[in-house]
Amino acid sequence: MTIRLGEIVERLNGQLKNGDPEMIIQGIAPFDHAGSGWITFAIDKKILQRINDTHADAIICGKHLDNRSDIQKALILVDNPYAAFAKAAKFFLPPPAYPLGVHKNAVLGESVSMGKNISLAPGVIIGNNVTIGDTSVIRANSVIGDGVHIGDDVLIYPNVTILDHCRIGNRVIIHSGSVIGSDGFGFAPDGERYEKVPQTGIVQIDDDVEIGANNTIDRATFGKTWIQQGVKTDNQVHLAHNVIVGENSVLVAQVGIAGSTKLGQHCVVAGQAGLGGHLNIGNYVTIGPKAGVAQSVEDHQILSGNVAMPHKRWLKVQTIIPKLPDLKKQIARLEKLMSKQSE
Repeated sequence: MTIRLGEIVERLNGQLKNGDPEMIIQGIAPFDHAGSGWITFAIDKKILQRINDTHADAIICGKHLDNRSDIQKALILVDNPYAAFAKAAKFFLPPPAYPLGVHKNAVLGESVSMGKNISLAPGVIIGNNVTIGDTSVIRANSVIGDGVHIGDDVLIYPNVTILDHCRIGNRVIIHSGSVIGSDGFGFAPDGERYEKVPQTGIVQIDDDVEIGANNTIDRATFGKTWIQQGVKTDNQVHLAHNVIVGENSVLVAQVGIAGSTKLGQHCVVAGQAGLGGHLNIGNYVTIGPKAGVAQSVEDHQILSGNVAMPHKRWLKVQTIIPKLPDLKKQIARLEKLMSKQSE
């Protein structure tokens, strides 16, 4: 597929510098791999220092380069080069076409409602009273439980399980091996044994969410576990019962969030971080890798660090840590005082 450079600029709402809008672009690739007739992008400082070294004919970059007179390549100036590169890649990499219709080896329950132009692959099992929206794709060996609702333009990769009565919005992507709607981890101690607490709620995944491979999202004890619009999860993420993940938040690999914790909008939780149960995490919070969060967090905070130790000592350490800057000042004053006394 080829596209005029001017058309790319228009689609990206950018500005063209140095280049011919009639130039034909035939592909897109990273800086060191793009060839003649291709476009690339440049945001890293090291790449910006050698921006003329690429073999690409055009470069997507930030508007701050508008004043650079030494650049010989055509520039597409945009506010967010990385996001623009992601959008441009879709121009050259259209989504794969899946065979339309229901494969003969798919199994459908009773009262299944299917929209237009759907694709059900071999080995797909659909329960009773399921709704599947227009242009949705369910790939091989995925299982959809009773009463599930799936919206429009949904892509479900092979070997996904969506259990009874869960709700999937529009334009959702769920990668292989993920389980949506498994029982929440609810067990009531009863002497020396545990009594299972029935998990009667659902999982609701809103529009434009992408769920990575091998995620486990538990159904609510009551009500719903709720993944709100625009959330993106990496692989091997676990969300417990009644967790709420706010809009446009990002959860990186192996994040675990315990039951009934609410994560605000536009949060980032880095790899292997763990959040305790019944917490309120504010909006625009960033939690660093392997961090252990045991208390609620206000908006716009950045948290990091986790060291295991006996719990009573850990409680004492937590009360001391916020006081360390003042303690350091006190120690410095004592050192000066002792130094003067020894003179």
